[in-house]
Amino acid sequence: MRDAPFPGWHRPPRQTRRAPSLAVQVGVAAVPGLAAIWATSVLTAGTGTGLSGAVLVFLLVCMAVVLAMRDGYPHGRIGGCNRVTLLRMALVAALLVPLNAGYAGGWIVAGIAAAALILDGVDGHLARRSGLDSRFGARFDIEADAAMALVLALHVLAYRAMIPEALILGLTRYAFVLAQGPWPWLRADLPPRRWRKVVCVLQLSALIAVQVPLVGPDSAAAVARLAAGALILSFWVDLRWLWRRRP
Repeated sequence: MRDAPFPGWHRPPRQTRRAPSLAVQVGVAAVPGLAAIWATSVLTAGTGTGLSGAVLVFLLVCMAVVLAMRDGYPHGRIGGCNRVTLLRMALVAALLVPLNAGYAGGWIVAGIAAAALILDGVDGHLARRSGLDSRFGARFDIEADAAMALVLALHVLAYRAMIPEALILGLTRYAFVLAQGPWPWLRADLPPRRWRKVVCVLQLSALIAVQVPLVGPDSAAAVARLAAGALILSFWVDLRWLWRRRP
């Protein structure tokens, strides 16, 4: 051990490296998402307007994520879980490009949406494994699912013209959120239920299936109606639970 330079001197404690700010981390995590949006534009011959619109939507999502994290995210790093959810949001924004270009539905849309759905099963696992699970992460996951359902429903409207089914599958979550204004008791926390996630997967899977050209009109309508019925039943069960426990 080397001698101290003078009596009473102590080596200062080693400084731990501080994690970059949440805004910087989100900015870095957004790069793969921007690349995915650009690649979608190339594959679908998207116009400059569609590409710019999708990029703008994704950047607004990134800004909202940073603001929400500053208010209620308990960790100093966003982790792989939130990076995956942010990439899912980018894929949802990318689906706006073919919609704007007049290429609603089809294999490319189904493929991008399927990739986003697969990633839906990854972010939660990463959050639990890394110890970065949080209320923010759970809410972020829900909003990513809702946004994906809405954009896919827009594709269904343009590709299949199944208006009732598309409205139910794409707007039910947002109707529930709007109803929380006049009825605050709807904001109460719901108990975790596995079937709620199963219905969400069924909802998104149905919306993806009806984008596939090989699925005929009758089959597409049957799949969409089955998923819409399951979604309505799921919300009805939750609404009944909230109603019985309202203040």
